[in-house]
Amino acid sequence: MKIKGAVLREINKPYSIEELELEPPKEKEALVKYAYTGYCHSDYGNLIGNVKLLLPIVAGHEGAGVVEAVGPGCTKIKVGDHVVATWMVPCGECPECRRGMGNICSGNFKNFVEGTLLDGTSRIKDKNGKMVRHGNFVSGFSNYTVAPESGLIPIPKEFPLEYACLMGCCIPTGWGTVTNCAKVQPGDRVAVYGLGGVGLNVLRACVLRHANPVIAVDIEKDREDLAREFGATHFICNAKEDPVPRIQEITGGGVDYAFEAIGDAGAQIQAYWSTGNAGKLVLIGLTPHYQTTNIPLQVTPFQQKTIVGTLYGMISTHIDIPRLTHMAMTHDLKLDKLVTKKFKLEDINDVVEKMSKRQICGRWVCAWD
Repeated sequence: MKIKGAVLREINKPYSIEELELEPPKEKEALVKYAYTGYCHSDYGNLIGNVKLLLPIVAGHEGAGVVEAVGPGCTKIKVGDHVVATWMVPCGECPECRRGMGNICSGNFKNFVEGTLLDGTSRIKDKNGKMVRHGNFVSGFSNYTVAPESGLIPIPKEFPLEYACLMGCCIPTGWGTVTNCAKVQPGDRVAVYGLGGVGLNVLRACVLRHANPVIAVDIEKDREDLAREFGATHFICNAKEDPVPRIQEITGGGVDYAFEAIGDAGAQIQAYWSTGNAGKLVLIGLTPHYQTTNIPLQVTPFQQKTIVGTLYGMISTHIDIPRLTHMAMTHDLKLDKLVTKKFKLEDINDVVEKMSKRQICGRWVCAWD
């Protein structure tokens, strides 16, 4: 079938909006018509080469839509289901999966980075009949996709799909980081560096777990209002002042948890120095593959600090995404404030430009017909 998608063919070049050919689903795969797809900072990082990818690839890893067809052997989803697409599909057999860490599955990691489905092939071809790769099993910036059944999470049909797409990445990454990795407790002192989609969900999770204070740090001053809407007790613009002494003063010695949700080496150093004795620096953002961070390691044992990386909030997709969807339907996760703009696929390169200039506040989502 003919589909439309945003194809990344060269690093640091605009997406190419193309008509593509999509093959039908094979065994334990499904055809999904997307309704909404979020534009994540990781999408921008992929475009500028922060992560090494095989190209060409249909971009996008944060999508939600409706199942239109299923391949042989599908038992968990059916035609008409509303689903969230996930960008990590655990194999269930590798050492990580057997230890309950499917978010860092090694069995399917090769497919993840090479842009194929679980059988090592793609269902997408361009107009010349050449293979185009899937963006992390999701290919969110195409109006239709084929995805593994095990990478699709059914959700209630009454849950708005414009918010459901965020269940594919920024919501579970943010919430899982706070609840599964850091395990923030009431009264813990926290700082959140970077108030994109993930950072705002980290912030909201800390607030609803009754952390105090909850200090938001961002290079853009105009993100203060949204940070406070999500519950921040303090806001610091680190383009105007060094946040470390302010945080040390506010907390009386440093935070218990500093979350870095950008992948910026300078912010990581600031976040490290923001922690107090026995504090934990939690790295969420993906730093460019060629970049290193100068953190003074001798201080780490003396002050019993911890530096930990986390991927996808350490979630179990089939357990945590339904739980978070239920939470979003019964509690105020501020999702109506999180989605700040909708755009059409043809405008995706304008979105890239806005993100490069740090002009996006909250999450922008692509609205399909």
